[in-house]
Amino acid sequence: MKASLLTQEALKALPERLPQWRLSADGLSISRTFVFADFAQAFAFMTRMAEVSERLDHHPEWRNVYNRVEVTLTTHDAGGISERDITWARAADAAFARHLSPTFQAGA
Repeated sequence: MKASLLTQEALKALPERLPQWRLSADGLSISRTFVFADFAQAFAFMTRMAEVSERLDHHPEWRNVYNRVEVTLTTHDAGGISERDITWARAADAAFARHLSPTFQAGA
């Protein structure tokens, strides 16, 4: 089933819903850069989010350089941002928060 684009009203509310994410100039995607202590934590985050991506059947455009993971989300078949992107972004925010916890260990 094809995902529906967010309404203009929903797009305007994105800064409140996802304060760490940035809307692209063309309004077709959102992006965020996650910064970790080291490569192992960044890669562990990507591994966790790969599992989320498979479960949601929604896959990001992303790039990793050492301790940074740059993510861009758009729903290609809808031609812009859908609720699927919001769901993935929230899951990434939650996973990142877990990585920041003092009990996090790569591989845990």
